[in-house]
Amino acid sequence: MSGTSILIGIFLLYWFLVSVLNRRGILEKYNISTFGPLPILMIRTTRGLKLLDILARPKRYWRSFANLGILLMFAGMIAMFLIIALSDLALYTSFLNGNVPAPGKYNAPRNILLIPGVNEFIPFTWGVIALVVTLVVHEFSHAILCRVEGIKVKSMGILFALVPVGGFAEPDDEQLFGKKEETKRELPLTATIEEIEEWEERNKIKSEIEVSKPEKPESGPTVTATRTQRSRILAAGVMANFTVAFIAFLLFFGPVLGAIAPLSDAMILSVNESSPADRAGLQKDMVITQINNTNVTTAVDLLTYLETTKPGDTVRIHAVKEGIASVHDLKAASVPEDYVGGVVVGGVIPGSPAETAGIETGMTMVRLNNTKMQSVVSFVNFMETTQANQTIQVELLPPENYTDNLTENGTVAFNVQLSSNPPQGERGFLGVLYGNNGIAESPMLGISIWMPQAKAYLEALKQIPSLLGVPAGWIILFGLPIYGFAGEGFRGFSGTIMQFYHPVGWAEPLGIGIFWIANTLLWVGWLNFYVGLFNCLPAVPLDGGHVFRDYIYSFVYRLTRNDLMSEKISNSITASFSMLILFSFMFMIFGPFIGQWL
Repeated sequence: MSGTSILIGIFLLYWFLVSVLNRRGILEKYNISTFGPLPILMIRTTRGLKLLDILARPKRYWRSFANLGILLMFAGMIAMFLIIALSDLALYTSFLNGNVPAPGKYNAPRNILLIPGVNEFIPFTWGVIALVVTLVVHEFSHAILCRVEGIKVKSMGILFALVPVGGFAEPDDEQLFGKKEETKRELPLTATIEEIEEWEERNKIKSEIEVSKPEKPESGPTVTATRTQRSRILAAGVMANFTVAFIAFLLFFGPVLGAIAPLSDAMILSVNESSPADRAGLQKDMVITQINNTNVTTAVDLLTYLETTKPGDTVRIHAVKEGIASVHDLKAASVPEDYVGGVVVGGVIPGSPAETAGIETGMTMVRLNNTKMQSVVSFVNFMETTQANQTIQVELLPPENYTDNLTENGTVAFNVQLSSNPPQGERGFLGVLYGNNGIAESPMLGISIWMPQAKAYLEALKQIPSLLGVPAGWIILFGLPIYGFAGEGFRGFSGTIMQFYHPVGWAEPLGIGIFWIANTLLWVGWLNFYVGLFNCLPAVPLDGGHVFRDYIYSFVYRLTRNDLMSEKISNSITASFSMLILFSFMFMIFGPFIGQWL
């Protein structure tokens, strides 16, 4: 039985027990209720309410905090609505063009929910920590603003579903949203005579009871929040999420990333059986940091050193795996005569000489002029000797199903006139991205090496704050754990990626603790940012929906001066936006499935 099946079984058993306890009234006895039909328990307490009054004392500060939250809420409302509209438009256009994207992880229903362990993009441990922080600060800020505006908070508590998943504050709904009018039961037009007589008798008895009731002394006027006060209370949650996200990202992109440095870019991806590396004890996922007395920071450093190594030479390799360093002595083997090295073309830059000549992604460069391409090092060394406008012959192994003319050796050859490469002066520029998904081979050692470009990746992360002046920067930040920079997604410094980095400076004594701090800050910042934006949507029951409805009411009332008409129009507009957003999400989720079916 898989771990997923066991987890589902435990959850269903928990749901059954919650349902039984709820029906028997045991939960209510201990002031516990369920969150709708879901097995999420709301465990209430009145402890800590006095603390709210203490925290709410700087009323001017909290009102300024919430007023700024209203502005940010409307900015987020516009941004989120535009993102949804553009996503729907892109999907609709794909239907018209007949190229609907296939269903995948980016539109899977499970990944719409921000539930750690369910959403495949959110790691369980860091996700739970971040979700608890997000919900607690959101609800606690609502509670503080309620007390600032004189609205009663009936209780606070935690949300529990096998594990604590957040907190909540329970304000007095009648004070916050106004007293709900009692709905009168009307008889249908098809009522029988017996039903009419029963209805009249019941109303008669009810009227007599109401008349005979003694009048209760009034306990004082009931406080009801104005629309401005209600907007502040609702916007406080979003503002708190944005504030926490700002602080978390400020620390993550600042001192924390500054204390993380690349260790090496040369990770062993596989070890050939009975090879020199295998006999010396080198293992998969080890990161090579040194060969003999030469430091290795990239795979090119390692391959460059091996270019000068002869078969039978003894080399000493220093490696690190899961923080444990080791040293391995091995003898370099001879390269098989039939070994064809070559450099795989991982990509072709648009408009480059390579694209003009007809070089395609997936081809393998085996010779440039008369120089064999044994590895990436051979290619780099050759290109450093070229000049702009120089013509070179590029011989390549074609990909499968290649239909153009081939040479007698089964290769394809192009004469390419190189262009200039401005960052490197007049050196020749071919315009190919080398490497097979960043993988290189060393036949002398019997290993394949992954080159993830850890230094470039870390620098790209550090540059994100400088990009926030343009919309693209916010999109990168918003989609960082999901899409990353090239579809790989960045879920923090854990697992394999952690192997390529080590703490430096002030974080050096912390060891791997710096990665725990980084992961916590990343996910606390991202989830608060995401939840804050999502709550800005103009859809009830989200905070943004209530604020949107109140401001629509105020706008319409200024035009009509009619309370009832303003109420109906604002409710209708808000309901329309709510349904539009709901259907938009459904279209984004189910559209790809419909497209494949059609």
